[in-house]
Amino acid sequence: MGRPRAFEADSVVEQAMETFWTHGYANTSPAQLAEATGIAKGSLYNAFGSKRELFERALARYDIMGTALAEGFLSQPGSTRERIGAFLRLLVDSDLAQPDRRGCLVVNTATEFAGHDPEITRTVRGMLEHTAAALRARIEQGRRDGDVRAEVDPQAMAEFLLNTIAGLRVLAKAHDAPTLHRIIDTAVTTL
Repeated sequence: MGRPRAFEADSVVEQAMETFWTHGYANTSPAQLAEATGIAKGSLYNAFGSKRELFERALARYDIMGTALAEGFLSQPGSTRERIGAFLRLLVDSDLAQPDRRGCLVVNTATEFAGHDPEITRTVRGMLEHTAAALRARIEQGRRDGDVRAEVDPQAMAEFLLNTIAGLRVLAKAHDAPTLHRIIDTAVTTL
């Protein structure tokens, strides 16, 4: 009978996620993962298989957290324009509040793997679709409530806003809040 694990897997995955988010996949070493998680490299890989498998689990955890945030935030009371604008500000302001402006793990992963890894590309697309689905649902609600113009295509608008989010998350690495908030204000006028 093997020794029981002395760690909580979800906590380890979150610590690994933070490390990958800060350094990127390629620039995260096994030693950094061991230090961040407090688990020896051998035990870490026995539990999670490989750096790649741990990265995939970290992406899945980020997806769960991001989807819950988007769905929860966008479903709150208020007009669609108010909720989407507040959601975009939340993302930007949280990026700006970080000591290391690291942007979005999904956007960073898409950029790092640049389409040369079909499996990661599929994962990133799925993650982006979860956010787009939350935006689309809110836009559809806005059309029903009358606070989004009837001619707005919910899918096209969700894709536009997703593109805006990706751009904002990249720009947040180098720009200030007033600039990013102006972009958000402009984006929500399209609703």
